[in-house]
Amino acid sequence: MAVMLRSVMPRCLLMISLACCWLGSCQKETQVERANREGILLVGNSAEPKALDHQLVTGVVESKIITSLFEGLVAADSAQDDATPPGAAISWEHNDAMTEWIFHLQPEGKWSDGAPVTAQDFVFAYNRLLHPDFAGPYAEMLYFLENAEAFNKGKIADFSQVGVKAVDDFTLQLKLREPVPYLPSLTRHYTWFPVPRHVVLQYGKMTDRFTKWSVLPNLVGNGPFKLIKWRFHDFIEVQRNHNYWNSSKVALNGIRFYPIENPYTETRAFLSGQLHTTYQLPSDLIRTMKKNEPDLLRQEPYVGTTFIRINTTRPALSDPRVRQALSLTLDRDQICEHIMEGFFPAHSLTPKMGSYQPEPKLAFDPEKARALLAEAGFSNGQGFPVFSMLIARPSARASAEAIQAMWNKHLNIRVNLQNMDWGSYVSAQQSLNFDMASAGWIGDYLDPTTFLNMWTKGNGNNNTGWSDPQYEKLLRDAAMKSDPAERFALFREAEATLMDAQPILPISYQCRNYLLRPEVKGWHPLLLDNHPWEAIRLEP
Repeated sequence: MAVMLRSVMPRCLLMISLACCWLGSCQKETQVERANREGILLVGNSAEPKALDHQLVTGVVESKIITSLFEGLVAADSAQDDATPPGAAISWEHNDAMTEWIFHLQPEGKWSDGAPVTAQDFVFAYNRLLHPDFAGPYAEMLYFLENAEAFNKGKIADFSQVGVKAVDDFTLQLKLREPVPYLPSLTRHYTWFPVPRHVVLQYGKMTDRFTKWSVLPNLVGNGPFKLIKWRFHDFIEVQRNHNYWNSSKVALNGIRFYPIENPYTETRAFLSGQLHTTYQLPSDLIRTMKKNEPDLLRQEPYVGTTFIRINTTRPALSDPRVRQALSLTLDRDQICEHIMEGFFPAHSLTPKMGSYQPEPKLAFDPEKARALLAEAGFSNGQGFPVFSMLIARPSARASAEAIQAMWNKHLNIRVNLQNMDWGSYVSAQQSLNFDMASAGWIGDYLDPTTFLNMWTKGNGNNNTGWSDPQYEKLLRDAAMKSDPAERFALFREAEATLMDAQPILPISYQCRNYLLRPEVKGWHPLLLDNHPWEAIRLEP
């Protein structure tokens, strides 16, 4: 899922501000103390969501809210990344080849308006996301279904040929194009969630986008909470959904999500008693928090990578030698040591996952970079266009400025920085209306394909203008392998191809640096950071 990055502010002013927060928090009942009494979790969530229709978004910001409102066939576990507790489905089974699966839905599963959740809601949801007229930006997540890609790309028009079928109201059959042993984990991603057919069609056709079904007071979900307030650029509040099949196990009465874009503002809000947890902690405050409030600091592994996305349709940037030169002048060790503390220098795109380890392809070699740039016709940067790099908010500026300075120092080229709000930033990339963008990706599930599949032609999250038939063939060949060693060998070859082409310039492997109050219980380190809200409780 798409993520945003970070920045710095004058340290002396920040330390004074934080000191005031620590002192002021003792003077009267804080927002957190009141929320503890009311059973409301207060969450920093970085930015305003683009939408709450989960078939129209691709970001982590949106996913945090969506997973409180909706639930997939399989639920997330609060303590184990690879556990697969029941969700909208009470049980499931598969054939020996793992290409045909049957999911049995919860007989008590209901939408928040009381209507039953049926297998037809899942079929409708997958039809909607895959339909070419809907143009869902994350439709590729369903390509594991037989004929899903052909339907999405208009090669077949009959949706009944896609591998999803409602056997009856509470039995869903899925037929896959390839063996997918990790399908239960995959269905925890919001692209596999159902949508309420009866509500969507009340406000337009199946393929209509941004209709009133997903806003107050119309939105209904099948998750542990329901939407009750949406104050734009203020907060989104959800309340316990008593129609949820497992409502008796939900401890919180509600959650309030705050779209605080500036991480320093968010940190001050946390320390002054306005939040239970933050979306992130600025890197230059990690040492301060370790010294002053170590019990509040969380530093956890995270399956994610930061990178620079390149629009390869732009002049000069269309040349792989130029992109390689840009990559070779990035001193990733320095960036991680001085700006992105807790992060690790990336040597390829995909972070280590289990036994999968990509071939190290990235290095710092300014001399080779200058030779490549000269070979491309821009000796010493002469005649090189002035490009702009998008950043989603001011908090991304520090790393972007460091990259900007490295390119100027080693290649004598200039890149401007352009701030955008989250929605405009995403839209600009989806329409290829940009030169470069400071970006990141968080794995949706624990398999290399969550990083590699997105760089295929037409993928809604590619947004680089780059594709390679050989790269895609390697991925297809890997998909048909049941032996993990053979499969991973093909993935390494594909990833090496991607890193030679460099439509993206990986910077670092991510780590979750954030703050969490001790009264929040049931919250454990998870590689995917998918904390099930129904498992969280407050114990003041």
